[in-house]
Amino acid sequence: MAKEGPSWDGLLKWSIAHSDGTGTTRKLSEDDRKWFMEAMQAQTIDVVKRMKEITLVMKTPDNILEEQGVTATDLEDMLDELQEHVESIDMANDLHSIGGLTPLLNYLKNSHANIRAKAAEVVSTIVQNNPKSQQLVMEANGMEPLLSKFTSDDDVTVRTKALGAISSLIRHNKPGIQAFRLSNGYSALKDALSSDNVRFQRKALNLIQYLLQENPSDCNVVTELGFPRIMRHLAGSEDPEVREGALSGLHELSKVEIRETEDEKFKQVLQDRINDISVMSLDDLAAVREERHLVDSLWTAYYNEPSALREKGLVVVAGDDDDAQPPDVASKVFESPLRPPARPSSNDEVFDRLQSYCVLSLLAIV
Repeated sequence: MAKEGPSWDGLLKWSIAHSDGTGTTRKLSEDDRKWFMEAMQAQTIDVVKRMKEITLVMKTPDNILEEQGVTATDLEDMLDELQEHVESIDMANDLHSIGGLTPLLNYLKNSHANIRAKAAEVVSTIVQNNPKSQQLVMEANGMEPLLSKFTSDDDVTVRTKALGAISSLIRHNKPGIQAFRLSNGYSALKDALSSDNVRFQRKALNLIQYLLQENPSDCNVVTELGFPRIMRHLAGSEDPEVREGALSGLHELSKVEIRETEDEKFKQVLQDRINDISVMSLDDLAAVREERHLVDSLWTAYYNEPSALREKGLVVVAGDDDDAQPPDVASKVFESPLRPPARPSSNDEVFDRLQSYCVLSLLAIV
C-alpha cells in the first residue's frame, strides 16, 4: 500500500543535493516548486490557531467539559501540546495576547493534581529564560498561585513542579526575587529541604544556591532560619545530587561567615566522603571532581586546615589541571537556564530536521 503524505526520503535527498554548495544554481521547474511547497505545507499547522483553540477549552467551565465527555486525561494531553507550542519564545509571549495566560494560571487551582502539575510545568516553560513572559506572569499575579501550590498543595509532585516554575520565574528577575523573599519564600524552601522527596530537595537546593549567589546578604537570613543544620544533614544524603547541592549551599554560606559549630556529625560526614573518595577509581574521581573541591573547601573553612584530599593530591587547585572547567553537575539534575528543545511528533521531527536544509536550498536556487 502506498504511503500517504510527502516522500520524506525524496525530500531529504533533494535538500542535501541542493544545499552542499558544490552544485551550480538553477531555477526550479514548476513541477519541482509545486512538489517542494506541498511537502513543506503538508506538515505545517497554524500554531496560533491551535493555541486559541486550547485557550477556549481552558476557559470552558468544568461542568460543560464533562458534559462533552472531556476527561482529565484529555486536558493533560492538551496541556502537553500547549507546552510544545510555547517552547518557542515567540509563541510563549503570544499566549498572553490571545488571552491564554490567565486561564492557564487558573488551571493551577484545578481539582486534579495531574492537571495542576502540568499547568505549573507549562508556566515554567513559558517564563524560562524569557524576561517578557516573566513580566507578563508577574503582572497577572502568577506568583501567588505558584507560591500557594509550592507551600501547601497536598500532592508533592504539584509542589515540586510549582517550585520549578517559581525558580524559572524569578531567575534573573529582580522583582520576582523580591516578591519571593517578601512572601516568606525562604521559609517554604526550608520546609522543602525537610521533605522526604529527593526531587523536591534537589530543586530547593538549586534555588537556594542561586539566591545566595545573587544576594550574598541573604546568607544571614538562611542562617537565622536554621538552613546550615539542615544542609549539613543533607550533605550525608545517599543521593549524589542532593549531597552536592547541600555542600554547594554550605560553600556559599562559608564565603560570608563561618559560625562556630559543635556538629561533630558533619565532621564525620566530611570524613566519610574523604574516605570514600580516597579509594575511587580514576573514572569515579572525574565524576566527583566538584564534590572533591567542595569537601576540601568546607573542611578548610570549618576546621582551619587542609583536608586529607589535598594531602593526597585529590583536589584540583586552580591552575593545576590545565584550563578544564569543573563539571556542570547541577545541569544534570536541575532545569537548564536555556529553554528546552521542542518534542515534535514523528512526522514533525523529520520535517523540522529537513526544513533548515530545504529553506536554505530554495533561497539559494531561486
